[in-house]
Amino acid sequence: MAESTSSNGTASQAPLTATYSSPTNAPFTLTQTLPAPTDKTAYLAALRKATSEMQSQINKELTSRMEDDKDVTAKSGVDEAKEEDNYGEEVPEED
Repeated sequence: MAESTSSNGTASQAPLTATYSSPTNAPFTLTQTLPAPTDKTAYLAALRKATSEMQSQINKELTSRMEDDKDVTAKSGVDEAKEEDNYGEEVPEED
């Protein structure tokens, strides 16, 4: 990660950003601001904390989207358990 500097030459804060995009869901972007990397140990501790927090936010957002997808699937009459059992396999349609 490159250190950014302000116009007066001092180190400034650096953002940590994660972006999610999908053809079927709305995209989202998360950003955590990290302190200027003046002390390696403190910076790495802040990076680890920010990464963990961001991962929790991502998991929460994606879990919510999975629940929304399950609701839509349930309303469409698709047997999700059967779909899961047959994932990746060709199954002849039953009439």
